[in-house]
Amino acid sequence: MTANSRCAAAEPPGLETQRREIESLLRECELRAGDGWYVMERRWYEQWKEFVETGDQNSSSFPGQIDNTELFEDLDSFHLKERLVENEDFVLVPAEAWRRLLDWYGAVDGQPALERKVVDLPSTLKVEVYPVEIFLCLHSNMENVITALFSRTDSIREAMCDAFMVPPGSECRLWMKSSDSSCERLRNVHVSVLEACLNSAMVRAHVMEYDQDSYRGQPGVCGLTNLGNTCFMNSALQCLSNTPPLTEYFLQSSYLEELNFNNPLGMKGEIAEAYADVTKQMWSGRHYSVVPRVFKTKVGHFASQFLGYQQHDSQELLSFLLDGLHEDLNRVKNKEYIELRDAEGRPDQEVAEEAWRNHRRRNDSAIVDTFHGLFKSTLVCPECHKVSVTFDPFCYLSVPLPVSKERVMEVFFVSLDPYAKPAQHRVVVPKTGTVFDLCSALSEMTNVPPTQMVVADVFNHRFYKIYTCDEGLKNCVCEQQEQQQEQQQEQQVLLALYLRERSHYRDYGSGSTSYGTSLFGHPLLLRVPQRSCSREELYQMFLLRLPRPDANHTQPSLDDGDTEPENQLEPVCGAGEEKDKQEEACSPSQPANEHPAKRKACRKRRRSLFTIQAVNSNGTTEREGGGGGERPQPYVAIDWDPEMKKRFYNENEAEKYMKHGSMEVPQQQTTVQLQECIELFTTVETLEEENPWYCPVCKKHQLATKKLDLWSLPEVLIIHLKRFSYTKFTREKLDSIVKFPLRDLDFSGCLLRKSPPNGEPPSRYDLIAVSNHYGGLRDGHYTSHARNKDNAQWYYFDDSKVTYAREDQIVVSSMFMRATHVSVMTSKRFTLLYMNIITV
Repeated sequence: MTANSRCAAAEPPGLETQRREIESLLRECELRAGDGWYVMERRWYEQWKEFVETGDQNSSSFPGQIDNTELFEDLDSFHLKERLVENEDFVLVPAEAWRRLLDWYGAVDGQPALERKVVDLPSTLKVEVYPVEIFLCLHSNMENVITALFSRTDSIREAMCDAFMVPPGSECRLWMKSSDSSCERLRNVHVSVLEACLNSAMVRAHVMEYDQDSYRGQPGVCGLTNLGNTCFMNSALQCLSNTPPLTEYFLQSSYLEELNFNNPLGMKGEIAEAYADVTKQMWSGRHYSVVPRVFKTKVGHFASQFLGYQQHDSQELLSFLLDGLHEDLNRVKNKEYIELRDAEGRPDQEVAEEAWRNHRRRNDSAIVDTFHGLFKSTLVCPECHKVSVTFDPFCYLSVPLPVSKERVMEVFFVSLDPYAKPAQHRVVVPKTGTVFDLCSALSEMTNVPPTQMVVADVFNHRFYKIYTCDEGLKNCVCEQQEQQQEQQQEQQVLLALYLRERSHYRDYGSGSTSYGTSLFGHPLLLRVPQRSCSREELYQMFLLRLPRPDANHTQPSLDDGDTEPENQLEPVCGAGEEKDKQEEACSPSQPANEHPAKRKACRKRRRSLFTIQAVNSNGTTEREGGGGGERPQPYVAIDWDPEMKKRFYNENEAEKYMKHGSMEVPQQQTTVQLQECIELFTTVETLEEENPWYCPVCKKHQLATKKLDLWSLPEVLIIHLKRFSYTKFTREKLDSIVKFPLRDLDFSGCLLRKSPPNGEPPSRYDLIAVSNHYGGLRDGHYTSHARNKDNAQWYYFDDSKVTYAREDQIVVSSMFMRATHVSVMTSKRFTLLYMNIITV
């Protein structure tokens, strides 16, 4: 993850508090050598200052996410523009100020944090906004030049050793290579960049030469440096690197004669050359780890989705790479147009051979030789029963996992009893069920009728969504829900209740005398009779609903002159109200039959624990008057004075919850065989409405039935388990355990072509490599297992770290899938490369 990556910004304090905190940090921080400061775009910083000084929480001057776009030359390398001027183009803020602003506002995805160090230069301390940019390469591989940023106080030798991961203790020599190819030896390798008089303007490459005999390793046993969220790329590269026929093709430089520089569908040979360079380094046996920076840059240049440093799908990268390598190495220079023909009743063998010939007339490369197979596609019209048969090439099999018809949800049940802790439950519900199904399952555990429950998603102290009983569970994004019981059957209002704490400071800069507020704790849902929406009655209901240190508390006296509250909290009922009459509302705690004048006098002597404020769904601003139509969901906030909250609201107690017995029951994970996934891949299915088939007989689009069958398989078979499931309403990662054989995976039972040419036996495969994913939909980490083509030993690749692996560890560590090559009882070798997505 990048340093400034955030799923969501934290809840910021009031605007006045923000301003004071940042100004204090800027005023008190001094430059100290080695400290980190951050470069920020001045425009964004000035807009933030205007926001906190003159705006309010909903001001149009809200600056949004931190954005340094204007400081960069481009959004690929993220190099700073030259000659930027402090306080005109950018400002410098200390690390703590940067962290707070980042927590409050977040930053634009993919942009690196511009941290710069304070350096102790002769006679001055300064923030080094422009580190020295130097070109680096190894004497053993002078074509692979990388760019690195060095501080002027860095040791040249240490910096270059770190850049190339030179083993400790190696004897090193440094050279400065000029544009005319002459080299000048740098005799003292322990001096700093400043002492060596190096600067970014010098048109030189700095060459490192070190004792190559200091490391000799097993070729192919080489890590790949993580450049920042590039584990997905490293995992795919390690799998391909350990695919014997492809690696031999590149190591023997066979690709040089087949580079296609003029293919309009290709990448001018650049992807093939970049991949060849990485492969040769990994199989040289001279590196613990390789930095695939040039390869990453080329991939981003030709596939914009891989620009920057965000996490991606390993299979997506692998698919792009195989396609790119194929087009860069395509032996067909001029692709002829070929009209595809339907089978029209012809024998499968004839149609399949024709389809494969046509495919090879346009696509002929080492990738096709190694990875391409053929499957049969059969479509049947549901109306006229027209049967359409075609044979299509494939580069990998993307097989589905059996999807359970049920799902497990974890929910919190919140009772009306304020002193009963919320209880966490685990329930099993239909995957396509409704919210009422969830309530019914929870009812069996709580003995509360499902009709007396309300389900909501809660996030960041707010209600993300409040559901109706007939809504589908597929709409439930979050897993945390709260339920409340209904009261009387008369017409009622469902109040969404937020808890807010007022700051000690008023937002004078916004033109208002109101206090800034911040949300805290868990919001509540409360059904109240519509006739009981007066502020006094709501106050009493809220008092009974909130946990406090002492239910029989006495309230402090009000000062003389405090205003009396309005009778109705009108925004709940759809009308407007006066905000300035809420702040010091009296507590109606006297008997109902007491004389009205006495009660009024009492209210002037007593001070309320909190005030009541109508807000919007975000818990920030007052709701505007209704404009007709269905009445919107009412949201109410109770605002606590910090001192009153501290005395009368037990926040620690309110945060506690208990676990129901259902949480202790271990979940049984679904287990399936790989063969089941392949059989599911070949099962008849009906096309979706978004992807109909045009029937040539009916002359219209139809939701035809479709069946895929395997006709011929390639030398290296990639099987991708579709663990990430996406629909119109849901996203999920399937965590079923997939069991698979390490050897002799037999496809003879599902292969249509029973008699392969040249007397080859039915295809059987062994495992050679696997890409593993650990984590969920939005995060996680990729690693890989692979079997070395030379010594047949299994290894575990985790970015730059490589360790031995036993076959039994391959199954246990990822709990299931791996892929690789194996020999069969013939002269031809077959390889299987499973690409799997799994949870551990």
